[in-house]
Parts: sequence; structure tokens; C-alpha cells
Amino acid sequence: MSQSTNNILMIRPVGFGFNEQTAGSNAFQNRDADQQAVHDKALFEFDRFVKTLQNNGVNVTVINDTVQPHTPDSIFPNNWVSFHNDGSVFLYPMQAENRRLERREDIITDLEDNFKVAHVIDLSRFEADNRFLEGTGSMVLDRDNKIAYACLSPRTDKEVLNYFCEQAGYQSISFEAIDEKGKAIYHTNVLMCVGSKFAVVCTESIPNPHERITVLESLKSTNKEVIDISFTQMNSFAGNMLEVKNDKNETLIVMSQNAYQALTIEQISTLEKYGKLVYADINTIEINGGGSARCMMAEVHLPLSY
Repeated sequence: MSQSTNNILMIRPVGFGFNEQTAGSNAFQNRDADQQAVHDKALFEFDRFVKTLQNNGVNVTVINDTVQPHTPDSIFPNNWVSFHNDGSVFLYPMQAENRRLERREDIITDLEDNFKVAHVIDLSRFEADNRFLEGTGSMVLDRDNKIAYACLSPRTDKEVLNYFCEQAGYQSISFEAIDEKGKAIYHTNVLMCVGSKFAVVCTESIPNPHERITVLESLKSTNKEVIDISFTQMNSFAGNMLEVKNDKNETLIVMSQNAYQALTIEQISTLEKYGKLVYADINTIEINGGGSARCMMAEVHLPLSY
């Protein structure tokens, strides 16, 4: 078991842009007037981000999005799929109808060239009941300790969360989280990141003191050093990090340039104890898509087939 992996899946967009269907619950999204220019800039940022990861020894599988159906958020695959070290693949129920179109069996088939898929567990049937759980956006997984941290929101339903935990052998720690305007935070991975030995959390976003203590005690009991970030830092996606491994099994902590620049010198030095900080400028993707570096990476923990 390992919290992080060297293998990352990323989806290269063909029609990236502001998604009307997700804007209601994602306060991080902003519309830019020229959507063609937005797509062109996003594509440039995507390719540069992939190159940054590869230059740091990360094995990135890039799969191209399809022109049809139109999926403006396909650049964020971690919401519809997760891959686990026992060979299981989970498919998730998505709130926005156009995001449901991102689920592609051919992507899983392509991965089977290099990885072993034991079984696929499809949770998308919960969409019929308007219940959602958007993958490792809705849940921040402590894979080593089998804990799923989740802030409940229109996109993160407690019943589906519990069903995932039952199927995957995880324990859930759920809580309410709000931004500084009192609006429910749409995805847990905006406010927290869990690494092997550290955790980044915006504790002020968890208003209930009992729930906040439960989260912090769980992190401390699993030997994570907690780095507390502010609302302002969270709004720059400083909570949206991911720990990955390079080809020498060294730890990297991946984030956006905006996230890195929002951190204090003390926070950077704390994080650097646990891995090399790797970041890229993905500003257009963040502004229009309302997601950041972590959302763009689906970790492939499946066993290798060779």
C-alpha cells in the first residue's frame, strides 16, 4: 500500500471552457469572454504541465478528449474515476449531466495494456436518485490508512460516500465545509490534501468545532504534520495539491503556480521536508474551470501487468 504513485492519467482537452452546468455549485469558476482563446490557453497550460511532470520523472498517460460529446470539464478526470491497488476501478455519479459524458470505458481499456484491472464498480446508478459522489474531488483519500475525508455538498452525498467506503474497505470522516461567504465548498480536495506524512487543511472552512477536531485528530493520529491554510490561500488553490512519486521513488508535491505563490515561507519549508515542490502555471484552467492541479491528475494505483 502506498499513498502516492508514479503513474498519472491526464485528459488532453479539445473543448475546454466555462461549464454552465457546474457554475451553480462551484464558486471558483469565472467566465472569460473569449472562450476560444480560453481553450487555446488551457491547451498550452495543459501540455506545459504534463511536460513539467514528465521532466520530474512522473509517468503520465495522456489520453485525448473527444470532440463529441462536448465535455468542457474533461480536463478533470479525477472526478469520474479512481484506480486502486487491488485492481478495482470505481466510476462515480456526477451532478452535471455533461460531466457524466466524461466516463469512458475505452480509457480503462487503454490502461489495461499496462495495468491489471480486476473489476469495475460503477456507482453512476445513484444519479437516478440525484445522489452524487465526484471521485477524489468529493473525497480526499488517505490510502495508507483507508480513510476517506469528505465535506458534504450538493456534489457529495453521505449515502453514496458510505457505499463507496463499504465497497472499498474505507472509513469515512464527513463534515460540513463553507467558504468565507458561507457557501458550501463543492469539493473536499479544494480545502485539503493528504500526503504520506503531511496534510494541508483550511481548518477555518470547517465551522463546526466538533467536526474540525475530529478531522485534525484523525490526521494527527495517522502521523500527519498538519499545515493550516487560510481562506485566501484556499481560494488560490493551495489546498489542491497531490503527492506523487517519480521514477526514482522520490516524493513530489504537485500544485499550481498560484497555489505555490500563496504559501508562506514557513509553509513551503514544512512541505519541503516531505517532498520536492513541483508547480506549473495553469491560471486559465483555474479561472474558467474552477479546478486546479490535483483535479487534473487521476492517480493510477492499479498493479502493473508486466
